[in-house]
Amino acid sequence: MNDYENFIKNSSVCSFTQSEKWANVKDNWICERITVKDNNSNIIGAMQIMIKKIPFFNVSFMYSPRGMICDYHSKEVIAMIMEKVNDIQKRYNGFMLKIDPMINIKDTISIDNLIDYGFKYKINQSNNDTVQCISNYILDISNKSENEVFNSFHKKWRYNIRLSERKGVKCSHYGIEKLDDFYNLMIETTKRDKFNIRSKEYFAKIINCMGENCRLYMCYYNNIALSGAITINYGGRVSYLYGASTEKYRNLMPNYLMQWNMIKWAIETNCKIYDFMGIPFYDDETHPNYGVYRFKKGFNGEIINYAGEFNYIYYPVRKKIISKLFELTSHKKL
Repeated sequence: MNDYENFIKNSSVCSFTQSEKWANVKDNWICERITVKDNNSNIIGAMQIMIKKIPFFNVSFMYSPRGMICDYHSKEVIAMIMEKVNDIQKRYNGFMLKIDPMINIKDTISIDNLIDYGFKYKINQSNNDTVQCISNYILDISNKSENEVFNSFHKKWRYNIRLSERKGVKCSHYGIEKLDDFYNLMIETTKRDKFNIRSKEYFAKIINCMGENCRLYMCYYNNIALSGAITINYGGRVSYLYGASTEKYRNLMPNYLMQWNMIKWAIETNCKIYDFMGIPFYDDETHPNYGVYRFKKGFNGEIINYAGEFNYIYYPVRKKIISKLFELTSHKKL
């Protein structure tokens, strides 16, 4: 493992989207990496930037998903990183840099330090307006056994997991060989829940590029695919990226069993966090997708609200024009 990857993996604000493997997933973007070091040559900050050239304007959009990776309480480190970002900006004629770090919305020191440097920040951002989801649901599993974690679930969730096993649902993890089954479930799910679908090739790229860090979990009943999920294990955190299921045999509770198997992977690999990922409508019980939060809540985790997006604008006028002509969040989410 190289020094950059080692630093990213061991950071408290670590994200797989800052890994070199994720850059291979996003190979339709230009990728640049930055490291800054202290006087003893130890890395104290790092950043992976995705760069997209904007046609006809001779400028580029720069985005660091879940970057920077550093101590945001240090203005000095932020300035050191941005000094290198500015060199990249000149090479690609970047008109803006967008970051969405994994810092808590209550961390006012970090937020203020970014604003003081010159980042534009809007309070009370909406999940509908950001690239990554601001609100995640996470389960702290650090130093806990399987029994401790399982017994912490709501009793109805424990019952449903056991019921699924008793009824003969089989859950396991696979590679690319089960992608067709997963994608068929994804097509059904998107029609039912009315959201945009990624291409099958994109899911294949995640599985292939992330390698041992990625698993495709599938639940079957009598060889019928009931549910599936793509999950990434990186830097002490297992993240539930994409999930899909069929309406058939919902009474067999495959989604509960699948989540439990993914959580067990996190426990087995000594992760600190199982990340259920986005819960964008958790505070609106009338929203059609509120059930996503209700389902995740039964696993007895906690809501984490991140600060959201920060934009560093190099060319304000061009940014204004381009924002009107292009949807800069068209690549959302992940």
